[in-house]
This record gives sequence, C-alpha cells and structure tokens, in this order.
Amino acid sequence: MCNLYSITTNQAAIAALFRVVNRYVGNLPPMPGAFPDYPAPVVRNAGAERELAMMRWGMPPPPRMGGPPVTNIRNTTSPHWRGWLKAENRCLVPANSFAEYAPEPNPETKKKDVVWFALNDDRPLFAFGCLWTEFKGDRGTLPDTDLMIVARGTDKENRAAAA
Repeated sequence: MCNLYSITTNQAAIAALFRVVNRYVGNLPPMPGAFPDYPAPVVRNAGAERELAMMRWGMPPPPRMGGPPVTNIRNTTSPHWRGWLKAENRCLVPANSFAEYAPEPNPETKKKDVVWFALNDDRPLFAFGCLWTEFKGDRGTLPDTDLMIVARGTDKENRAAAA
C-alpha cells in the first residue's frame, strides 16, 4: 500500500460493519486523503469489546535505523517487530479506497500518476489489517504522541502475523 488512503464512510457505518461498541473519535469528518502521521480511525479490541479510536499512522522505526515513523512492515522476522505481532496489537483501519503510483511515468508530465483503487465504483467500506502500539515520545511532526498504527505489511508478512 502506498502512503495514501481515504475514509469517507461515517462512523455509524464503520461501527455497524465492524461491530464496534465504544466510539472515541468525536466528530469524524470524511477524510479524502489520510497520510502518514495523520490521525485516522482504527478499530481495535478493548477487552471483550471492540472500540473505534483515533490513532496516528506510523510505528517507531528500529532504534539503529532511526528516521521517520514506519508505515509498512516488510520484515516480520526482525526482532524489532516480533513483539507487536500478537493478537492484542492487531487492528483494522477502515478505508474506502487507497492509492498507488502508476508503474511508469506519465509521458506528458514525466512523473508517476497517483492511481486510486477501491472494491468497486461505489467505494464500499473495507479495512486493512494492521498493528498498533502505545508510544510516548517525539515522533513525526508532533511530540508526545500516545498511539501509533502501521498499515499492512506485504502479503507474506500478513500471513506470518496471522499465524
């Protein structure tokens, strides 16, 4: 997944589809563009129930690597990620569409176009399987962020996390 998706469905529809009991998102306006380090709605388990909460997109990078928050996990065998692969760190990120760059540059602009994908033309609600963790400290553009999420890994990593 590229670093851009949209969630334009209202929170009542999200709560109904994912059987959410608690909602902690306040007013949830349509988000035609959700980018890394932006808050976005997440469905996660809270004890025996599900809740809808706002979290920022991006996990802490491995300490030796440093850099910006990580938005896609590609190596679940890394000791840095293994601790977050447990069921209690799994969540769903609701979406209506996501974007990827075209494989080849546009001949007119010489840049790769952004291409949007959805389940169909009606852009129904779906979700990415993701991981979340609590985090205190400086990251991205805001200090003292409490919660962080990461978009899915590759298909291989998703299969490993589900095991």
